[in-house]
Amino acid sequence: MMGTEPSHAWRPDGVAKVTGQLRYLTDLRFPGMLVGKVLRSAHPHARILRIDTSQAEQLPGVHAVLTHRDVPGMNRFGIVLPDQPVFCEDRVRFVGDALCAVAADSADIAEAALRLVHVVYDPLPVVADPLAALAPDAPRLHPGGNLLHRVSHRTGETEAAFARCAAIVEETYDTPRQMHTYLETEGGVAVPDGDGGITVYMATQHGYRDRSQLARILALPEDRIRVVSSPIGGSFGGKDELNVQPYAALLALATGRPVQVHQTRTESVISGLKRHPMRIWMKTGTDADGHLLAHQVRIVADTGAYATLGPAVLDFAVEHAVGPYRIPCVDIDGQSVYTNNGVSGEFRGFGGNQVTFALEGQMDRLAERLGLDPWELRRRNLRRADDLGPLGQRVVPTDGALQVLEAVRQSRLWPGGRGAPAHAGSAGHCGRVQEPEAAGTDASVGGDARPWERLGTGMALCMHGCGLGFGRPDPAGGRLALTPDGKLELAFGLEEIGQGLLAVIARAAGDAIGCAPEDLRLTVGDTAAVPASGSTTASRATHVVYHAVRRLAAAWKPKVLAEAAEVLGVRLDDLRLGPGGVWWQAGPARDGAAVQTAEGLSSARAGGAGPCLTWRALAAALAPNLPTAEVAFHFPVTPDAVPGAHTLYTFAGVVVRVAVDLCTGRVRVLGVDQAVAAGPVVYPLGYAGQIEGGNAMGIGFALLENAAMADGRYQVANLDRYLVPTIADVPAHVGVNALEELPPGDMFGPRGVGEIGTVAVAPAIAAAVHDAVGHFVRGLPISPEEILAATTERAQPGSR
Repeated sequence: MMGTEPSHAWRPDGVAKVTGQLRYLTDLRFPGMLVGKVLRSAHPHARILRIDTSQAEQLPGVHAVLTHRDVPGMNRFGIVLPDQPVFCEDRVRFVGDALCAVAADSADIAEAALRLVHVVYDPLPVVADPLAALAPDAPRLHPGGNLLHRVSHRTGETEAAFARCAAIVEETYDTPRQMHTYLETEGGVAVPDGDGGITVYMATQHGYRDRSQLARILALPEDRIRVVSSPIGGSFGGKDELNVQPYAALLALATGRPVQVHQTRTESVISGLKRHPMRIWMKTGTDADGHLLAHQVRIVADTGAYATLGPAVLDFAVEHAVGPYRIPCVDIDGQSVYTNNGVSGEFRGFGGNQVTFALEGQMDRLAERLGLDPWELRRRNLRRADDLGPLGQRVVPTDGALQVLEAVRQSRLWPGGRGAPAHAGSAGHCGRVQEPEAAGTDASVGGDARPWERLGTGMALCMHGCGLGFGRPDPAGGRLALTPDGKLELAFGLEEIGQGLLAVIARAAGDAIGCAPEDLRLTVGDTAAVPASGSTTASRATHVVYHAVRRLAAAWKPKVLAEAAEVLGVRLDDLRLGPGGVWWQAGPARDGAAVQTAEGLSSARAGGAGPCLTWRALAAALAPNLPTAEVAFHFPVTPDAVPGAHTLYTFAGVVVRVAVDLCTGRVRVLGVDQAVAAGPVVYPLGYAGQIEGGNAMGIGFALLENAAMADGRYQVANLDRYLVPTIADVPAHVGVNALEELPPGDMFGPRGVGEIGTVAVAPAIAAAVHDAVGHFVRGLPISPEEILAATTERAQPGSR
């Protein structure tokens, strides 16, 4: 459980993190704790003929060796479709498949025991290409075949619309298998309670859902399982699904002792989730004036060996394949395909990153074909505030698309940009942005080009749905209580992943209740101590906290004030809540308004310098019947029955300046401006951090990262060959422009920004590369060899 009493308004857990005092779940140690290890498959696809664990069982220091025979409940897990074995019985489908687990006195002994497990395989043909997997004669990886999920969306007569087009662009785009690369790899400790129950201290983005899945595996009632899931050393979606929790829990119950399982980086690479690689074909057409008429899309997503959230990722990709544009005739079809590659699943952006790269590439190609400015082409086709959603569903009106497009034109990086202040509304200073010194583009932002480099500037837009979408359980809620020691405890079934959730709760509580940060006790990530609040995914947590705290305050404050008035013997209207407790309402002192003096009670009259009744004193006076409020509600959803469709959207406009090295083909990002329309900012520092961090992840997606596979085997095993952006790759100029204005009457408040900062960075970089060297890229990460070949070809006499 992560219980924190904020001592600083900005980041309640900040001091503990930067001083190294915060104990992550992988830091926990318990008396008698054993170490668990998991044996993974030696083949990407094979029958299992025999598993012999006898030698491992006899090794001194080994306390348990488990296989599928030792799973008391369902030997499967998976959020959408439980198709992944805890331990494989007769077949392995990827190199991360688990065959057995060992608990031993030390990691060295556990690893030695794994080497003594003898597995006899019968290798099967490897299905590594999702397109080949769809062939009628492809080996069937699951009983239902290799097609996990298919979804389509069509409106209008697309072929007839293409016949009327003056300009048509057709292209195929490829996106990579990106790793989450969190600092803390999967792990934690499972501790049996001695009475058949268990506590699992392991990171997840939805503790209650983990508890449900573990209950099926362990054959235990859910109330016998406690999941403690915060704090977390990074996730980005990668720890949303079960990973090593079943193995630690099974080993702990088998041995009757605490068992720690903590994956090495190589183990994480082999078994962990990745971003879906996608092949996306798009055909898009406009009339002679640049108005979009027709858009055809085909998506093939490599979901790997098992489903996890693959169907939902594909649904999201199809929904966002038209982006923030008005296109009358659309024909979209998506397929998510099983292969023997590593499992693809939930990742920040959730399918939006891939289709946005393709869609924005189409817009830039059309702009060139038509001789239009890329900004102007987007303006002519931009969705309006009261338009229906991308799937024809009703959505919450917003002018966010136009807001971010206008902000792009104001960017100092955009040619002719007027250098508008980078911090709109009341967000405060949300990013490291130098204020503009003069109108027009500032070529010095991010540094000048070297003689062998060419500068380029590009832009991209995106929209991003918040929440899980129609037809998917998306509960929200929280609890507020006065504790016996005089704290205001706010409890949420959400997780602190490093995103600043605790600070959001503290800020929201200060605004709604009027309390001080030191008055609060924040409790998250413990199924034994918090109500259900849904998953910490889908850019939903800030919205949930904001509305839950407002509802809690509305229910709790009148109750507390009434109780305080009775304790003090005064009228309810004389009191208000404030820092430290109950205060007199502002105004002149009344005759006879002195308060009885006791521990924590002040004899101050109205207008005094402190509370007339501290929280501790109020708790002592009311014990044991302390005021509590709890709320439960559903995340906003469209009223139209369109599976997976969203009703709340955020928008972003990204401008990037790059320098392309003509000698090496490498791309250097000099500056990035992001304008984000997501409603009111609750926690400015966290808002900026999300966008800046998402920007770095987007740079990695565009330029560096690909967990390449060959014949079902990873070609990288550690971070020595899988490169992520370092401080040297992230530009000094990262502007964050928070556009907070919402339409009059909007009741929905802040939308989440946990994902949108990643989505449009890659297409903006690709556009900037084209601006620099005249070459359109169609695959990520952008290959230096491709850029070199393109620039060399263009330098030849007679080339364009």
